[in-house]
Amino acid sequence: MSRKIFALLCAAVLVLTGCSVAPESPAPATAVSESVLEPSLTSPDLVIELASTKSRKVNPGPKLDGPKALSMLKSLPVKGKAPATGYNRNKKFGNGWKDFDRDKCDERQDTLSRDMSKVRFKDRKKCTVASGTLHDKYTGKKINWKVKSGSVDIDHVVALKNSWISGAQKLSSSQRQALANDPLNLIAADASANRKKGDKNAAEWLPKNKGFRCQYVATQISVKKKYALSVTKAEKNAMTKVLNTCRNQKGAKVTAIKPAGNQKKAASKKSPSTVKGTVHPGSYCKKADKGKHGKAKSGKVYTCKYDANGKLRWRA
Repeated sequence: MSRKIFALLCAAVLVLTGCSVAPESPAPATAVSESVLEPSLTSPDLVIELASTKSRKVNPGPKLDGPKALSMLKSLPVKGKAPATGYNRNKKFGNGWKDFDRDKCDERQDTLSRDMSKVRFKDRKKCTVASGTLHDKYTGKKINWKVKSGSVDIDHVVALKNSWISGAQKLSSSQRQALANDPLNLIAADASANRKKGDKNAAEWLPKNKGFRCQYVATQISVKKKYALSVTKAEKNAMTKVLNTCRNQKGAKVTAIKPAGNQKKAASKKSPSTVKGTVHPGSYCKKADKGKHGKAKSGKVYTCKYDANGKLRWRA
């Protein structure tokens, strides 16, 4: 009897120990759940999010996809500098920035947003730039800019005073305002470098960053071609020297304008008319003949103008 009881107890122990099996490797479901918790860089939604927040590096300056700059340079007139007499930045080229391309944003804001990466705007219409990163072409520096920091200027590639002494005096007021606000002639640049440049031409100043000099000179040539401006002999030589290191450098596609600044002056220089018949020197003349010429019997020409007493007479 005791043996039967012992046997039953052994069988019970075996049954109980059989329920406690050795642990197996983790089930596939567990592995799947872990991979879901780990962010996947190949997830389509995440790639889109990263692409929208990661800004690409921007190449500042206008597009140059026209003819070769060297051939454009050869077509520019070579002249000495004209006197700077009469130059006034605001009076001759307009006060403040204009909206050249009529997108309802002035050209300063357009240039900042064109030339910088990681741009943030102040307004919902994305017009007024609040901050951005400039990979400056003049110095090669990276500049993290924000409003009122003073670290970035908008430079006229062809300085306005330089344009004045190289032909802009012959442009009309509207043509000069176009020159001052044309995106072709604008670039965001390191403020210190821009102020060192001042109104110098290519013979007097070139960017410290030698890798940008070809683009810089080609842009100046494009602007001068478009606005019928000249270069000095030294300026042309300096430009040629730069472009000989990059003979395939292109300029911009431009159409040269016809200077329209002297039209009113030409009209005002119209020769005075001459009255019919002969006139008598010193005799009175009509108010309608004021400023006109008249010939005496001797053939000498007289003008109808006021004498010392305020009377209109035919006078030499």
